[in-house]
Amino acid sequence: MDSADFLKSELRKIEKWEKDQKGLWFWEKIGRLPFVLLDKLTPKSIQEKLGTAIDELGGYIQTGGQYLINEDGILKKFDREVVSFNQVQEMPISKMDAVAEQIRNSRTNMATVQGATTGIGGIFTLAIDIPLLIGMSLKVLQEVALCYGYDPREKSERIFIVKCLQFASSDIVGKKAILDDLAAFEEKKQNTQIFSQLQGWREVVMTYRDNFGWKKLFQMIPIAGIIFGAFVNKSLIGDVAETGIMLYRKRRILERMHQLERAH
Repeated sequence: MDSADFLKSELRKIEKWEKDQKGLWFWEKIGRLPFVLLDKLTPKSIQEKLGTAIDELGGYIQTGGQYLINEDGILKKFDREVVSFNQVQEMPISKMDAVAEQIRNSRTNMATVQGATTGIGGIFTLAIDIPLLIGMSLKVLQEVALCYGYDPREKSERIFIVKCLQFASSDIVGKKAILDDLAAFEEKKQNTQIFSQLQGWREVVMTYRDNFGWKKLFQMIPIAGIIFGAFVNKSLIGDVAETGIMLYRKRRILERMHQLERAH
């Protein structure tokens, strides 16, 4: 079992990371594009994909939908003696971290290749890129949840996952509000309060829409579309994975600390 001193030290690192989440992406610093105009230039097929993505995200929260993953692949990444999900919950934090980092690196590399591939076709391949990227984001967050012993088959965990997705794509004000929301999970109040707070889940997709705005412009130039597509997808999945690792890690550390307090 992890020591109390180790848990406190790791919790301080996570709290420092939370405070550091105040930097905006460079395209937010240089100003917002006129997205109303951009929408008028955007092909109908892409607009429809964005609408479908919003609906699918709602379906994921309710049932898991097509995005729900199986735990077997994660169990295989742990030691051979780990054969059940319950055993993962008892693993040292350091082992959970190692598997989660392995997953982050793997998914980030996949996102880079996907972004470069869909960047080849310019603006029109965004109709493919948008649902793929949202699907990859949900997948990596579910995998990270399993690494720290949380089950995305539970509806409350799927809500936490979408909150992580919101956090990764929010501005400073949004990040602070979401951290306040997530504190309810740490305090075991994730019932009606959290369900009512999830009114803003559509904002996740709309934030993606804004970020994709820059990608659309650069993808009009074939070579730039490949390079920028790879960069945007890599950074987006990397940010989502890092957010999941930090916030799930925090929950597991706090639970371990409470266990130690009860034991004494």
